Amino acid sequence: MTIALDPMMTWFVVAGVVVVLIVAFFVGHRIGTRRALSRVRQYARGTDSESTEIELSSRYRAALVVNPTKADVSRLSSTAEAICRFEGWNPPLVIETTPEDSGEGATSRALDEGVDVVIAAGGDGTVRAVASALAGSETPMGIVPLGTGNLLSRNLDIVLDKTEWALRIALWGRNRKIDVGTAKTAEDGDTHVFTVMTGLGFDAAVMADTNSDLKSRLGWLAYVEAGSRKLVGRPSQVKVTFDDDYRVSARVRSVLGGNCGKLQGGIQLLPQAVIDDGMLDVLIVSPKNLGQWVGVLASVLGRKTSKGLHTDIRKCQKVVIESGEELDVQLDGDPIGQSGYLAMEVMPAALTVRVPTVEQRKQIRAEAWPI
Repeated sequence: MTIALDPMMTWFVVAGVVVVLIVAFFVGHRIGTRRALSRVRQYARGTDSESTEIELSSRYRAALVVNPTKADVSRLSSTAEAICRFEGWNPPLVIETTPEDSGEGATSRALDEGVDVVIAAGGDGTVRAVASALAGSETPMGIVPLGTGNLLSRNLDIVLDKTEWALRIALWGRNRKIDVGTAKTAEDGDTHVFTVMTGLGFDAAVMADTNSDLKSRLGWLAYVEAGSRKLVGRPSQVKVTFDDDYRVSARVRSVLGGNCGKLQGGIQLLPQAVIDDGMLDVLIVSPKNLGQWVGVLASVLGRKTSKGLHTDIRKCQKVVIESGEELDVQLDGDPIGQSGYLAMEVMPAALTVRVPTVEQRKQIRAEAWPI
């Protein structure tokens, strides 16, 4: 039996089906879109988080080893963090030195953290301690000079009076390989690292006798005051052996081994010393009285210590000084006690230091670097 539908009824049925299909389409589309957007947002959030972590982990990080007796640590840390942020680096790892750890332990901790550069912020003692821990590694050392002498910074032309500039040099300066020296005050004793000079006799006695309060007020002139009190004295008989071969015996006031030669005031104590030539320059100073000290001074100021009055310099890779009496010894300007024995040896290209690039030197000379 065939049922005949009214044409009008047919149109209502068709229209109803179309409406249902359209509603179903839009509802399904909306739900699907929401699900899709939700998934996209979730994916986007995960991607952003992961990319942020990747970006942070791939950025450089510096360690700042600070001597708290030389700087306001909080202020210096804030400055370093601001400069690191501006340069696109992670916040620095800041570690303070202590009387028990002048910087070697702090540097070892920084190396364990995998930092890209260790910045020594302090005087020559802090720089020497950080260099001692970094010698032989590929991690570079930056320097923020805060001491009285700042001898290594002077010899590498690192800016002395602008902390912000020194920090920038430490972050993106040029890597330079330099020699370091090692010293022992006993044949079977500990090995100490130095970056500038180590000496036995008059120079070390001056360092040991310099008044700390006077040094804080007068700076390097305090050494002049102490030296003037030490000029009168008797020479000591020593034997000096160069490279296990050539030996001299002499009565001297001081024997110095230097990796580089510039002192405060632009004085070149070792005018032929080169910081990366794989050699030590050994200076023997031998005046016998106050009048002969004038000749020594003339030789130093005239940069003729290699063939000067009562001075002599010889290049070598190793030197051993033996004295019949206990004499003061200093490492990079820090007195370390007395000994009748001092052995020094060079470690060629053992330390990487951040020094100014050509562009940085231009900005420094023009005083155009923004702070």
